[in-house]
Amino acid sequence: MLYVVMIFLWASILLYLLLGGADFGAGILEFFTRNKNRKKTREKLYKAIGPVWEANHMWLIIMIVILFVGFPVIYTTVATYLHIPLVIMLFGIIARGTAFTFLHYDAVKDNMQKVYEKVFIYSTFITPLFLGIIAASVVSGTIDPSANNFVDAYIFSWLHFFSVTVGIFTVTICGYLAAIFIIGETDNEQDSKRFIRKAKQMIAMVACCGILVFIAAWFENIALTDWLFGNAIGIICISSALISLLLLWYFLKKEKKTVIRFLAGFQVAMILIAITWSHYPDIIVLKGGKYLSLLDDAGHEKTIYALGIALLLGSVFILPFLAYLLYSFHNKKSVE
Repeated sequence: MLYVVMIFLWASILLYLLLGGADFGAGILEFFTRNKNRKKTREKLYKAIGPVWEANHMWLIIMIVILFVGFPVIYTTVATYLHIPLVIMLFGIIARGTAFTFLHYDAVKDNMQKVYEKVFIYSTFITPLFLGIIAASVVSGTIDPSANNFVDAYIFSWLHFFSVTVGIFTVTICGYLAAIFIIGETDNEQDSKRFIRKAKQMIAMVACCGILVFIAAWFENIALTDWLFGNAIGIICISSALISLLLLWYFLKKEKKTVIRFLAGFQVAMILIAITWSHYPDIIVLKGGKYLSLLDDAGHEKTIYALGIALLLGSVFILPFLAYLLYSFHNKKSVE
């Protein structure tokens, strides 16, 4: 049952990156849009994410619950030493959701709408930025349980060159996913071509930020190259991601909307597999070379069993209705 729980944990991470990432990317795309096109872009993006924007955080909640219940030592370590970026990320989620709600449902349309727009855009940047920072800090060996002062324990555990570059890379990934996914929501050739150009721009930004991540890893002696290319699975996954990127570029020109969505999701999945496979079963790398493992640091066997059953039963009831929710709103927009 432990492996069932780990599969749900990995799947929730992937789905949050894909669905939540595309959701966050809406504000990122708006930020990188010219003023003359910003209103039209905003309307298209908000219409696309509006029906299901809050449902995407379900995957984050599942991650937290799995770690809290099934891996308390791992959860406690992250919540303790990375509590500052976690709080900032959560404030970003709250600010973004609040701004989005007032933008659409405020009874009074006044100058505050401009404030809501800015809050939405900037909180959209903050959330994936610190999500990436947290992810990088977990695997970079900067968490120091033996630290004897506040700065070393709670600041330098996450604030370093590598984590910041991964955070920026995560922001660009979200913008890239949003650009790809929104192409499928366009209903005229002009909008379609505009978002295709935006997707190509985001691909270039992702590539540049990815190179910056490798530079930061080299500068801080983090074995990122070994993680990605030091085993057969990593080589296969990264090669597959690169090949799919070339295919995506080709199908962008052909405007194959369903195909490019699949390829974008496939790329993110391949990158996640490459990183997690190189660390499995370890999930946190501590300073000094110690690790926290999903196998060795799991909760009691009965707790894991109950958690696994709950996840399996929950997926039976929740996932079909979630799929129906997505289908219903997509079908409604098609009819409109």
